[in-house]
Amino acid sequence: MALFVVSWLAGRVDARAGSSARARGAGECGAAACAGRSRRNASVRPSSRARAARSVVMMAGAKKSAYKVALLPGDGIGPEISAVTVDVLNGVARKFGFSIDFQEAPVGGAAIDATGVPLPDSTLELCKSSDSVLLACIGGPKWDNLERHLRPESGLLGLRKGLGLFANLRPAMTVPQLLEASSLKPEVVDGVNIMVVRELTGDVYFGTPKGIEYDEERKERKGFSNMIYWEHEVDRIARVGFETARKRGGKLCSVDKANVLDVSQLWRERVTEISKEYSDVELSHMYVDNCAMQLVRWPKQFDTIVTGNMFGDILSDQASMLVGSLGMLPSASLGDGSGPGMFEPVHGSAPDIAGKDLANPIACVLSGAMMLRYDLDQAEAADFIEQTVNAVLDKGIRTSDILSNDLKAKNIEAVGCKAMGAALVEQLSK
Repeated sequence: MALFVVSWLAGRVDARAGSSARARGAGECGAAACAGRSRRNASVRPSSRARAARSVVMMAGAKKSAYKVALLPGDGIGPEISAVTVDVLNGVARKFGFSIDFQEAPVGGAAIDATGVPLPDSTLELCKSSDSVLLACIGGPKWDNLERHLRPESGLLGLRKGLGLFANLRPAMTVPQLLEASSLKPEVVDGVNIMVVRELTGDVYFGTPKGIEYDEERKERKGFSNMIYWEHEVDRIARVGFETARKRGGKLCSVDKANVLDVSQLWRERVTEISKEYSDVELSHMYVDNCAMQLVRWPKQFDTIVTGNMFGDILSDQASMLVGSLGMLPSASLGDGSGPGMFEPVHGSAPDIAGKDLANPIACVLSGAMMLRYDLDQAEAADFIEQTVNAVLDKGIRTSDILSNDLKAKNIEAVGCKAMGAALVEQLSK
């Protein structure tokens, strides 16, 4: 069972030699400071995109000839994109001589409709007994008015907690074929390659007490949540951040709000302390509001970002849009290696286009590739899926969310979810 170092598309070849860490303590790393920071952790960008050093965390499984995967299609476009992903994964499994037994279970809104709760015990037990978990997406306005503990999102939080998944890895790497799809200028986003490492099981999402109460004296309601981090929670996600940065460009930016929040002061103290274990990684600190601005202003200054649950939730979505579409980006949620990880696209359930064959399945397909790499120890198969996606994009095949104006000018029309899936499966056979 596994080690603390595996892989994800880094897109950089590490050429560091004998660098020493810098923990930028109390200061805020602004644009000028980041620009002027030592470049001794040099990195060389490879000539072909995406294929180089790979990083990161805990690999749960060992290579086998047959696997059991819990498939959670969820809500909205989930059943459409998961169907494409299953076809692609089965195709690559046949090609590389293994098999995957997908066992489907409800979660989120689908589970509420079927069982009355967003995470049935049977779904969680299936996930725990599987080699890995593939989740499409959950949620929708249909369930928005339910009590908090009965909403679809509670099912997702329950999965993370029940499976002990404390680290979420969200890559944001620009794709040359899709530079025009980004809302930012190509010269700003070309070459962006960021990994956001987000803590998943602490912070304001899980802190107690929380709730909404009526105050008799004030004659009005108040809402409150508790932002809490224990030292061990900060320490373990910090190490994931440092391990990730070590295998990429050697730079880690820890994001907090230490100028205002006590919990962020503890965060910064612990990350700085853990940095002493990683003399080869350059550490900087940045306030979350500045980080949000810098991601738009100069995203190429970032290599690896580590941050808490709420800040990571926001910043990883922002970083993902540098690529041009949420429909392109996968994510991995990992634990200590004693159980399965969970893999899901970054985007939501898009209920407005559900059932219309308009969804982009690529993020879910690439999440499947991450699953092969991290949980199933099938790195070559994962590489092949990534190469397949590249090849299909090279042909100019696009769903509507990534169809650029220059392709429209050439009278190229967007394809639907099923057609994109068919193109991927056809490419697999070549």
